[in-house]
Amino acid sequence: MKLHEIGPVPGSRKRRKRVGRGTAAGQGKSAGRGTKGQGARSGGVKGAYFEGGQLPLVRRLPFRRGFTNIFKVHYEPVNLCRLEGFAAGAEVSPETLAAAGIVKSAELPVAILGHGDLDRPLVVKAHRVSASAKAKIEGAGGSVDVLPWEVNRGRRGSVGGGPVGESLRR
Repeated sequence: MKLHEIGPVPGSRKRRKRVGRGTAAGQGKSAGRGTKGQGARSGGVKGAYFEGGQLPLVRRLPFRRGFTNIFKVHYEPVNLCRLEGFAAGAEVSPETLAAAGIVKSAELPVAILGHGDLDRPLVVKAHRVSASAKAKIEGAGGSVDVLPWEVNRGRRGSVGGGPVGESLRR
């Protein structure tokens, strides 16, 4: 085998279509552009945005612009007034909140918010606690423990634990 004998595999290189070169070429006369009309003229094709003079969809729906962050973490909010049912010194965690029917699932991250008052010491364990809620819990003699929130994001690694997600933790 020599260099001049090497060629492409048969069928791998297709010849380009030469349009508008006579009827015998197969794409002659109107060259695949149809008969007359705007699309048949040179420079006549409008963009995908153009809707024939009708106000385009992009301009009719300005409120749908922007983007959706697919990595957003949705917390289950729990106010302090919902913790009245727990006994003094009890541990409040996502599992106990789910068992009490305050949150839907113990698998979701929980945020404790400061609406309401607390008159008994509680050991609160949640993924996020507001500053006012923390002050009220500690003012009643309780303690606050912030749980790490880990999300499995496929090849990107987990966020919330370990060296990969350390900088992304809130």
